[in-house]
Amino acid sequence: MESVGLKDVPLKSLFPDAPPPPGPNAPKLKVAIVGSGLAGLSTAVELLEQGHEVDIYESRPWIGGKVASFQDKDGNHIEMGLHVFFGCYFNLFRLMAKCGVLENLLLKEHTHTFCNEGGDVRELDFRFFIGDTKIGAPFHGLRAFFTTPQLSPADKLANSLALGTSPIVRSLIDPEGGMKDVRALDDVSFADWFKSHGGSQASIDRMWDPIAYALGFLDCKDISARCMLSIFQFFATKTDASALRMLSGSPADRLLAPIADYIKAKGGRIHTRWGCREVMYDTDASGRPTDVSGLRLTKASEEQIVKADVYVAALDVPGAKRLIPEAWRKDAFFDNIFKLVGVPVITVQLRYDGWVTEMKDEMLKRKVGAGEGYGLNNLLYSADADFSCFADLALTSPVDYYKEGEGSLMQCVLTPADPYMAKTNDEICAEVDTQVRKLFPSAKDLNMTWSSVVKIGQSLYREAPGMDPFRPDQKTPVGNFYLAGSYTKQDYIDSMEGATLSGRQCAYAIVADVDTLAQKAAAAKAAKVAA
Repeated sequence: MESVGLKDVPLKSLFPDAPPPPGPNAPKLKVAIVGSGLAGLSTAVELLEQGHEVDIYESRPWIGGKVASFQDKDGNHIEMGLHVFFGCYFNLFRLMAKCGVLENLLLKEHTHTFCNEGGDVRELDFRFFIGDTKIGAPFHGLRAFFTTPQLSPADKLANSLALGTSPIVRSLIDPEGGMKDVRALDDVSFADWFKSHGGSQASIDRMWDPIAYALGFLDCKDISARCMLSIFQFFATKTDASALRMLSGSPADRLLAPIADYIKAKGGRIHTRWGCREVMYDTDASGRPTDVSGLRLTKASEEQIVKADVYVAALDVPGAKRLIPEAWRKDAFFDNIFKLVGVPVITVQLRYDGWVTEMKDEMLKRKVGAGEGYGLNNLLYSADADFSCFADLALTSPVDYYKEGEGSLMQCVLTPADPYMAKTNDEICAEVDTQVRKLFPSAKDLNMTWSSVVKIGQSLYREAPGMDPFRPDQKTPVGNFYLAGSYTKQDYIDSMEGATLSGRQCAYAIVADVDTLAQKAAAAKAAKVAA
């Protein structure tokens, strides 16, 4: 992964060419980035490596956006969501390699595991060997779908018919053409597309809905076919794209802190607790915004005006809506962003006094304090619970989540979260605990010892049919104002990888405009001196 490059990526658009190193007399811009999620951090790293001066402003006490985590007063790590690294996260792996943190990723068995009611565990198993020879894409995927016990024989046949008549087939020999066909399916839901190609509703219910919820927090009738087929294309063309990795511990310590250290070592600065309250800008004679002139930031009772040559809004959809001046909505470019909405999600953490997913050995289920945990060490899906994806973090990410004398730390993602948003944390935990025990009856006599609930009213943008045209480019009509964020135009889905890719695209757009931006900055400084 450390040498990941275009050779590993199914599409050129997924891994843009880095600009050459700047020359000795290249312009140096002062860049202000609002937002410290992966999009903002990615933008900062690329610009710093081009020799620019970068300041990141974050309204919260910690960095990371939706990938953030923090510790409560008792030292428990609280996460904003369940973070899984697919093998096709090429841009994120590249960023992590730069910052020396690839070793913090733990590779899981190459299976997608479905946990059904009553302790019934079934796999979509991509491990395919003939003798000692590993068999790769697309054959490992064909075998996985033909042999999975999660679907009936009839549903597997229907599933094969649908996928066999999809753009994925073209992608095997013409990836760019296949992706073009995938993009053209944005205005239809995956459920409608799948069933129109012979797929069955039972396949959706038992397999595709849990996967859709895990990817975009939507079910198959509400998620765009473009979103789902984008992922399947990568899985079909790259052997390890469907392999899963998880951090060895908390995102704050195992991912974000090393990236922040890298940024600071390159001369970048990160300012937490500074929220942007106003974008100041100049207009032409018609009142059209031409350039941003500053940002009004506040921190408690303090206030400052930040001046830069270039400004980047590296935010999610609700953050971008709050930042963009109302007057800018006269331009369809900015108004389109307001047509995008976020999906609510709730992340629940439950600690137990034994091992929830250890169903074979009663003694191991009770064995805590042995220096290791027991059970299913992977991302887990379920069609029989309101949390479509979940994991035991004490097993998957043991450095920070395994605790001597304690058992499983189940992290469950409630999607759709709408029915739960008005409930109290205690009510939510009780309901999730009940559903955990329904999936794993062997855990019925374990005690829940600790819990945490994080509600996010708008998380990923809703990748519903017909929404892709409203996603903005990173370069905006306002001369020195740029966007980053996984909701912006890029060929991956709204995700950690999409955020990182958007940051690269944003930085490279700035680099492409560097001469014009430097001339504008010089002219503005000269005008200020003359005044």
